[in-house]
Amino acid sequence: MAKKIVRVVGHKNPDTDSVCAAIAYANLKQQTDDTMDYIPMRAGSVSAETAFVLEYFKAETPELLKDVGTQIRDIHIRKTEGVSSHISMKRAWEMMKILNVVTLPVVNKKNKLEGLIVTGDIAKSYMDVYDNSILSTARTQYKNIIDTLEGTIVAGNEHGYFVKGKVVVGIGTPEVLQSIVEDDDLVIIGDREDAQLICIEQNCSCLIVTNGFEISQEVLEAANAKDVVVISTPYDTFTVSRLINQSMPIKFFMTKENIVHFEMDDYVDDVRDTVAKIRHRDFPIVDENQNYVGMFSRRNLMNTRKKQVILVDHNEKSQAVTNIDEAEILEIIDHHRIGSLETMAPVYFRNQPLGCTGTIIYQMYQEKGVEVSEQMAGLMCAAILSDTLVFRSPTCTAIDKSAAKCLAEIAGIDIDEFAQKMFEAGSDFSNKTEDEILNQDFKIFHSGDYTFGVSQISALARTELDKVQARITPLMEKMQVDKKIDMYFVMLTDILDESTYLIYTGQEAAAIAASAYSQPQNGQGLMLKGVVSRKKQLIPELINAINERA
Repeated sequence: MAKKIVRVVGHKNPDTDSVCAAIAYANLKQQTDDTMDYIPMRAGSVSAETAFVLEYFKAETPELLKDVGTQIRDIHIRKTEGVSSHISMKRAWEMMKILNVVTLPVVNKKNKLEGLIVTGDIAKSYMDVYDNSILSTARTQYKNIIDTLEGTIVAGNEHGYFVKGKVVVGIGTPEVLQSIVEDDDLVIIGDREDAQLICIEQNCSCLIVTNGFEISQEVLEAANAKDVVVISTPYDTFTVSRLINQSMPIKFFMTKENIVHFEMDDYVDDVRDTVAKIRHRDFPIVDENQNYVGMFSRRNLMNTRKKQVILVDHNEKSQAVTNIDEAEILEIIDHHRIGSLETMAPVYFRNQPLGCTGTIIYQMYQEKGVEVSEQMAGLMCAAILSDTLVFRSPTCTAIDKSAAKCLAEIAGIDIDEFAQKMFEAGSDFSNKTEDEILNQDFKIFHSGDYTFGVSQISALARTELDKVQARITPLMEKMQVDKKIDMYFVMLTDILDESTYLIYTGQEAAAIAASAYSQPQNGQGLMLKGVVSRKKQLIPELINAINERA
């Protein structure tokens, strides 16, 4: 049995800590728990800085996780095997009874969905009144007729098709038979040899001899001479007449057009809306290549399996991957303030006042007695250096510094030299659009009646930040509208100078920023010396200023 997948993921617009923490923690969990399959993922595009780190330590970029809403792939899929459109209605009905289903999917030889046959279609084929040419109109294969009548072919080709003529019951005088039997007709007949020969002479296409009566050599020779199919059945004439329409192929009755089907990646909420408008009970599922996969019923939608996730480097709903409410959160590993996430059941929640999630995860490696590989050490060290701005951030603790030094030794890197290269990579904005720059490290926060967003853009020199400011300023109001927030702040952080130039948009943004840092109100922006941490030096001050205005 395949192991359940647990997705380890950081916040939207992930920074280096968010991505590296997901990789390192998934690796730790995989080594300490072999009952699950732990997969590191990301909730947004990686920054240039993060891309440099991943390439430097030869780590694969985690797969993108856009949404953790329940999908069709998360519900119970009934593996009802697809059937050929050529099988008889009787065979389809027997399969439905055996499988205890009311719908059969019809597929071609390449497993592409061709149609659906439901019990209502079979009932229609039994109950509706059809003329005596319906069997040929439906292009019924003789093999189906033999199967339906539990018969035996004694002459002709069972793989041929009855495609012309009508069904006739061969009773009456020779004169009557000559008048009613025409070219290509199918005749249901008893043991009268003279009548059988008359039907063959009239160029019938098939004789069905009832009651298991013996068929003479003369009749068989005449039939073979004219390529007439002869079938012997144990059933009497009445039973044959009643059953024969059940030999028609399901292709003639199945639904072929506008088939309501769903794909594995469709979200259950959307599926429910569609299903609610349709009277069908069962629905087919196809994969991304439109190959048939299985069936699900309305009842299956009631018993969905939520995606299981572990969150790292965040614990606020606004920062989490879309539809986090629909997922089952197993753990949260974070170093930020306690946010707005709620869980249905108790979870393992580890939150420490440290400068980086990577530091916490390194502690967990030590606690579990798991050896840290060179690659994992490099990723966690890079996360610490990034989040603490090489120990310049006030969020940095002695524990962070100690962890980074130990990890750097394992990874075989020089901290200052590596950090210089990492930040230089992150300071190259030439290949990024303005939208990518604004979103690469963006988070939303809530306080009272206000919702505000903060982006942090860091570089090694103020000249680079000035260029970025000129590019992004015209788009900030649009960003505020698109994100549906009351205020939008952008931190332009000079790493070496340990300062931030704060720019903003929103009706009260300038006043709140000025109040937060006890500076004169400035519509352009504020220079904040010594401010480099969004978590510790900006968010608390803005929230305090907002609360004072309440």
